[in-house]
Amino acid sequence: METIETGISYYKEGKFEEALAIFNRLINKEGSQPAYLHYRARVQSRLGAMEEALIDFDLLLEADAYNTTYISDKAVVLHLLDRNKEAMEAFDQALNLDPNNPYRYSSRAYFRDRIGDLKGAITDYEKAIELDPEDAVAHNNKGIVEEKLGYMEKSQQSFSVADKLTGYKSPEKTEEKASPLPKIKEEAPNENLPPISEKKALNFRTYFKTLSSIFTDKKTRGEFKSFIKEKFKGS
Repeated sequence: METIETGISYYKEGKFEEALAIFNRLINKEGSQPAYLHYRARVQSRLGAMEEALIDFDLLLEADAYNTTYISDKAVVLHLLDRNKEAMEAFDQALNLDPNNPYRYSSRAYFRDRIGDLKGAITDYEKAIELDPEDAVAHNNKGIVEEKLGYMEKSQQSFSVADKLTGYKSPEKTEEKASPLPKIKEEAPNENLPPISEKKALNFRTYFKTLSSIFTDKKTRGEFKSFIKEKFKGS
């Protein structure tokens, strides 16, 4: 018998086609449960099916409009579709709803770096670090943005802090690479929400054819570090 656990297992193993088939069958059989839609959206983003992933995120947000995980994940998909104005609005919305979560600032900072807003990225990394001084990733990525701007002394200070926090020693800081913006944050979807009506799902498919916990929590920080390990397709 196929279960969500089977689909998640395939997803974690990188067997995205198999995972997608399972989530499609579960949705057809049991309805558009939020957990099924969220994992399917994740899988679709891994497969490069960004339009399809966006449809699922829109369905999720129809049922839970203020879910910051859905909003942030949708922002990444919008960015991958080169819809950066909408992506920025979504990152802003997630941050406004969850202003004490350093992860929200780090996410928007990396996005700003990618679109060339380097000073804005530094501002966001500084806020993330203010909220979580032990986040080595934010220090490292801030150093890389500072380096791009020619702030060499500041960048070396940022790298030094990151190295001390991780215990890493390297003579070559300039070869560091920014941790890539991930596709989907790896946190468990909310499985307690009611199913989304099949009528809404049909309408959206027709129309679109073409950390409530703060980052100082060690578990949340661990999720973020695993989240940034997956390379953004097209980076």
